[in-house]
Amino acid sequence: MNGFSLAVSRGIARVTEAALGPYQTAVIRIGFSATWLLFLLRELPHRHELYGPDGPWSWGLAEQLIGTNKAFTTLMWSDGRIWFELVYALAILTSALLLLGWRTRTMSVLFMVGVLSLQNRSVFMGDGGDNVLHLMSIYLVFTRCAQVWSLDARRAARDRDARARGERVTDRTGPALWGVLGAVLLAATLAGRTDGDDLLIPVLLWTVWAAQALWWLAGRRGKSGEPRILLDVVANIVHNGALLVIMAEACLIYATAGWYKIQGSRWQDGTAVYYPLHLEYFSPWPSLADLLSSSGTMVMLMTYGTVLVQVAFPFTLFNRRVKNVLLALMITEHAVIAVVLGLPFFSLAMIAADAVFLPTSFLRRLGGWSARARDRLPLSRRGGRTPVPGQHDPESSQATHVGFGA
Repeated sequence: MNGFSLAVSRGIARVTEAALGPYQTAVIRIGFSATWLLFLLRELPHRHELYGPDGPWSWGLAEQLIGTNKAFTTLMWSDGRIWFELVYALAILTSALLLLGWRTRTMSVLFMVGVLSLQNRSVFMGDGGDNVLHLMSIYLVFTRCAQVWSLDARRAARDRDARARGERVTDRTGPALWGVLGAVLLAATLAGRTDGDDLLIPVLLWTVWAAQALWWLAGRRGKSGEPRILLDVVANIVHNGALLVIMAEACLIYATAGWYKIQGSRWQDGTAVYYPLHLEYFSPWPSLADLLSSSGTMVMLMTYGTVLVQVAFPFTLFNRRVKNVLLALMITEHAVIAVVLGLPFFSLAMIAADAVFLPTSFLRRLGGWSARARDRLPLSRRGGRTPVPGQHDPESSQATHVGFGA
């Protein structure tokens, strides 16, 4: 076998044998679910004006637009206030459960439904961060984002140890969730609630629901392990493909933003950053904005630095050290935007997207620091926490995504 064939075979093996980037996808899951959860909680008093029946974008206007663009939203299934409150509450609940990594496969689908339902109901209420969240909520459905730092990973570790001791492990919650959600999906389909939508989301919902059934049948009814191995390979390929799309999406966002800035005269003369710092809408801390804009040299460096980092970042992915430096600069930039311009959720969404490029070694250290901080809590010192088996290496074990909802 020549060198090229050997490299191709190794590449195929790497893509099919493991779901790559377990820590990166876990951070993406946590980051986007936390961003959406915090946004929903902050806007809880204003939810009716933003997405509900009291908003300026009325039911009739939304019906006309959705009739044209065929966007998916469950809020158009009924104009009742009770239905709106139910959808909003379920969006909060599924965001919290996805953040914790409980029944992640199911929660990622419901999280997507919540994001699309609210955002597509009132399309003029968002910004760039909402567009990123909109796309990433769909991509997350295809990932195995609960391999680490999730309740599913803990449950899988306990189940492995129980099986090693010869104990029988029975999962009742997963099949119950599958049955209830399947009944809801069937009722919505038969009632014609999805007839006017783009077929992508309804087909995706039915595909995930059917795939969960196949996964259960392969694990429980298959006489050999071959069907389960085949499904595991397919899941790895889908996960790795979705991870590649997420990385490409992040690069595309920065590349297009940077090249469009280059064409602007204010970015060319180095004064573009000055103006948003003095807009009342984007000045929660006027004194801080005045301090940053008081130096013409500082404004010029921030303006040119922003363009340089955004344009250069996609070209640095093959140089780890340079990429990590630019990644740190971009995360710092978004943190500054969150504070100075008062755009916390836009910044959180972009930082969560940037997390796909974070080094695995750094994320493992971050997980270790978090675990040590958790162990210092009073509950841990009192011994009130049930010991959990150690985390298995996600790249050497595919059992962390077993069962319904995982």
